[in-house]
Amino acid sequence: MNLLRLAHISSTISSLNPKNAVGIRFFYSKIQNQRSREPPWKGSFIRLSRRLSRIRDHNVSVIPVLDKWIQEGETIWEDLIHALIKELRHYRRYHHALEISTWMTDKRYLELTSRAVAVRLDLISKVHGIEQVENYFNNIPTKLKGLESYGALLNCYAYVKSVEKAEAVMQRMREMGFARNSLAYTVMLNLYYKTGNTEKLDPLMREMEENGIYFDKFVYCIRLSSYAAASDIEGMEKTLTRIESDPNVVLDWATYTTVANGYTKVGLVDKALEMLKKCERLVAGERRSAPYDYLMTQYATTGTKEDVLRVWELHKKYVGNRKNISVITSLLKFDDLDSAEKIFEEWESQKLCYDISIPNFLVDAYSRKGLLEKAEMILQRAISNGTKPNANSWYLLAKGYLQHNQNSKGCGSNEENDSHIWTKEQTQHCKLGCLFAALERLWRHG
Repeated sequence: MNLLRLAHISSTISSLNPKNAVGIRFFYSKIQNQRSREPPWKGSFIRLSRRLSRIRDHNVSVIPVLDKWIQEGETIWEDLIHALIKELRHYRRYHHALEISTWMTDKRYLELTSRAVAVRLDLISKVHGIEQVENYFNNIPTKLKGLESYGALLNCYAYVKSVEKAEAVMQRMREMGFARNSLAYTVMLNLYYKTGNTEKLDPLMREMEENGIYFDKFVYCIRLSSYAAASDIEGMEKTLTRIESDPNVVLDWATYTTVANGYTKVGLVDKALEMLKKCERLVAGERRSAPYDYLMTQYATTGTKEDVLRVWELHKKYVGNRKNISVITSLLKFDDLDSAEKIFEEWESQKLCYDISIPNFLVDAYSRKGLLEKAEMILQRAISNGTKPNANSWYLLAKGYLQHNQNSKGCGSNEENDSHIWTKEQTQHCKLGCLFAALERLWRHG
């Protein structure tokens, strides 16, 4: 499922003759000593990454930055380039990542490898679509059509949910002896799950067993998720028992949250809570936000507000916007506006990057309750903090005006009411929000 895992398997890398890069000091380096904490290209990565970070618009090329780097006599490492591409992919800057991938081989700084082909196929898929992926794959040298390339092509078809073409690639991988670990099988299992072809899951898992391929946590998680989605509690419980007894699998928090979700879906709240407690024991001391965010959300779904607040107290010391979104939305499920606003105020005081979606949750809650002055106050506070409300902000406020028959007041036409002091631009945004809200109301109710 993770292309980077595919891209690191069986990679064969050749050195590039420095004569191909006239006037450029160049050498091809691959770090052999994994115990070294700081690779020699780390400083170069930091400096070049900073330069690239200044270009946010994907329509603006990063090639001039790279060319200037070379002109300054800086060194090019293969691992440096791949680290830059990895970082850009992490931030979904696929256009720029593809530019760098193409630049490094077109300028003959680095030789095209199976690893580079695999990454480029993924980037082409994100930027140009599956047809361009097929064109590129069909034109790469045969020697580069190995495990990584076929694995990447399989991922691309899975990404666009093309079951038939993915199955054809999988069959080709079987014939070439590439389907010898769980990676390709995991991609297919996930594709079948997401496309509703759940009847194909068990036969594929039996094939894995027949070929001596161990199930990893990803395989088990897909099967658990499919049982949970189908409300097949018996199948889900049998799979969980197998996971817990499998010495080759290290249990993680996602396993228990998946099962908890399945129990919650069919109303087995006590069993869901039991799974969430197991999850908590696994994530004790965890600094990442994701498990705590999910726990708060899931506890809210089970109706246990005290658990939401308890997890929040454990987690709030770690700074970040996501955890605030999770706890505020969870508390709003209980209509606990006071607690939600208190946490909102704590978040404001931390002076983090101002995420307008956080005040929007309160604007929505206050508007639905008819507390329109409070909703307006939240937006005014966002504006005073230097943040511009987005279209959803105005839509949520306008919907509240319409629901509580205050559309003319809310749309800024009551100039005598001092509590509705908006700029001309803000008034226009609010009027547009009223229009969208009115159209939605008309569409829903006729």
